[in-house]
Amino acid sequence: MIFNPTSEDLTQLAELGLSVEQVQHQIDHFKEGFPKTRLDAPATPDNGGIKVLDDKEIARYEKLYRTLGKGQRLLKFVPASGAATRMFKSLYEFSATYFGVAGNFAKEFPEVKEFLENIHSFAFFNDLKTCMMASDLDIEDYLQRGDYSTVINFLLKEQYLGYGSLPKALLKFHRYGTVQRTPLEEHIVEGALYARNTDNTVNLHFTISPEHRAGFRRKIAEVKQYYESTFGIKLKITLSEQKHYTDIIAVDEQNNPLRDENGHLIFRPGGHGALIENLNEQRADLIFIKNIDNVVPDWMKHTTVIYKQVLAGLLLDLKQKTFDMLRLLDGQPDQKTLSKIARFAKDELDIMVPENYDAKTLHSLLNRPMRVCGMVKNLGEPGGGPFYTIDTKGRRSLQIVESAQINRNDPEQDKLFQASTHFNPVDLICSTRNYRGRYFDLRQYVDPMTGFISKKSKGAITLKSQELPGLWNGAMADWITLFVEVPVATFNPVKTVNDLLRKEHREG
Repeated sequence: MIFNPTSEDLTQLAELGLSVEQVQHQIDHFKEGFPKTRLDAPATPDNGGIKVLDDKEIARYEKLYRTLGKGQRLLKFVPASGAATRMFKSLYEFSATYFGVAGNFAKEFPEVKEFLENIHSFAFFNDLKTCMMASDLDIEDYLQRGDYSTVINFLLKEQYLGYGSLPKALLKFHRYGTVQRTPLEEHIVEGALYARNTDNTVNLHFTISPEHRAGFRRKIAEVKQYYESTFGIKLKITLSEQKHYTDIIAVDEQNNPLRDENGHLIFRPGGHGALIENLNEQRADLIFIKNIDNVVPDWMKHTTVIYKQVLAGLLLDLKQKTFDMLRLLDGQPDQKTLSKIARFAKDELDIMVPENYDAKTLHSLLNRPMRVCGMVKNLGEPGGGPFYTIDTKGRRSLQIVESAQINRNDPEQDKLFQASTHFNPVDLICSTRNYRGRYFDLRQYVDPMTGFISKKSKGAITLKSQELPGLWNGAMADWITLFVEVPVATFNPVKTVNDLLRKEHREG
């Protein structure tokens, strides 16, 4: 299908920052699809794909972080654009079914039953109670009468507490006596504990949706002075939105561009892989990446803080060694030195070095962005995992791979996928500057052939959408990558509201 834009289309594309060629390229992807990732083996501790640190190494890297980290510019980067709507899926389904007093719904809606039986335990309960009181309603009376729909509506609807439309970052997750904290605040506290710069500045960057910007700014203004005073820090918090030029055109099942009722082309966000553009704008020596909902109360933070420092210490150690090797390559290294550098690349960085290497080859292999990724033992969580993969040029490398990237109909590939022992919790420490102090253009290290295509319903129309390569898989495909096992205690995401009832999210 050839894309022939109208003059109005060209105006729309110009406003988004997209070219006709880019849209044509997107349509070609819809038509041709994306090749499946070829797995070579799961990365495991047994085959060396995942490093397991002993107590001595943990102590060493924690100390290295405290020494090598001095003078480094540290930053926490937190993807936080998602609304909390999916957290309350079961509550929405219930409220669409029951109006007024509910009958026996325990079997049909067990998650709602658990929520209501424990409603007093949630950090947001007092806010919900106050919100209902403002309308002269007593929450206890409605709970006792079984009028649960009213209670749930006051929690979710925008004209009341509005939790269904707020971002996860601004929901109250944890309670400390009479004080409650949102995930945004928990990330501030984490930053104070492991990402404090030498001048006591804590740099945090949240990627957000445009409609949530005002809410973020209000919350930051409300809590900033309190956390600065409590932890003796200076907070520098920045926000960014997904770039419109990363949006992707929507098409029908015949790959024809879809239009809205006004005749405008329909574009959809390019998925979290588009955030490589936002990450590319950050200026820091060490960047900690962690999802907005993976936070815990203070009594649980100790393990997270230790392992963040440990992973950062390991990265700083490897970065320093890699920079030393690159400086050797800038000279006129003899064969003995080249062999030493090649061994370092293979043994320390798990890089596949071709047999006929030279100084130029080694330089290109080592002069890349670097990341150390924490991996937890697989406990059945959905999502990506660590694998050795083989690319179209026959190169073997460590990658985080999502199940949608794999040909699960191929018995051998499915067997390799099923043999994975670990899971990606999104626990990354990144280095994005080279040994000469210049920042890499991270867009040059993306594998554009690792996107996703999915189908969605829009009224009577089947809409095909496309996502860019994911931030921690395809968007970082050509980074130097190391996997390290971290404790399961460092991974406590909140996917449903009832996850907040787990002991890891309760008061200690």
